[in-house]
Amino acid sequence: MLHQYQTQTKCLVALDSIIFGFDGQELKLLLVNRGIEDEHHTWSLMGGWVQPDESLEEASTRILYELTSLTDIYLEQLHTFGNPKRDPVERTVSVAYFALINVEDYDNKISKNFEAQWFSMQELPQLLFDHSAMVQMAIEHLRYKASQHPIGFELLPEKFTIPQLQKLYEAIFGTELDKRNFSRKLLSTHLLIKLDEKQKGFSKKGAYYYKIDEEKYKKQFNTFLNFLPNGNG
Repeated sequence: MLHQYQTQTKCLVALDSIIFGFDGQELKLLLVNRGIEDEHHTWSLMGGWVQPDESLEEASTRILYELTSLTDIYLEQLHTFGNPKRDPVERTVSVAYFALINVEDYDNKISKNFEAQWFSMQELPQLLFDHSAMVQMAIEHLRYKASQHPIGFELLPEKFTIPQLQKLYEAIFGTELDKRNFSRKLLSTHLLIKLDEKQKGFSKKGAYYYKIDEEKYKKQFNTFLNFLPNGNG
């Protein structure tokens, strides 16, 4: 039995994190410039190596914390990328995760060990290795999840308006949503608590702030289907 292990070729296992954020207007992706050999002008997903004493979940949480100093955020395993030629330096299998964070929580918390920057999903730079394929798969999965479950709230600050939430989902899906249908569908979930406070400076009347009912959100997260209407319908 041990002989079978000893005769196998070893390969590296890496973790790559597709980190999405929302700045109130656009869906963005957090990238790092790590200066890998001749690719020093190429941006990369945040990544690292799985250590011998770590599970995949532990490694993904650690790597994300090293960059953002954030804990207890939405993090989900996406896919395993194992093309033998994906990394020209060494045979490496990469397990990709995608994370959703509130940009306001992230501000001023980035580690100085990394040259990191937010990029609009509409203006992404050239990415390292097969990271573009990872990002494309992640955005497709995010759209699917956001249409079925209320995970978009993970990208928002603690309090927000209905128009802000609609702007977020329009950024995720890349399409315009009907205002009345969106508001009606959203309020019918009973996930929101209306606050006695309005957003100032954007209109004469102002829009009321809401916050998530955390207990209902955690309890009912997996019970919602067709969370959002499609397009303008």
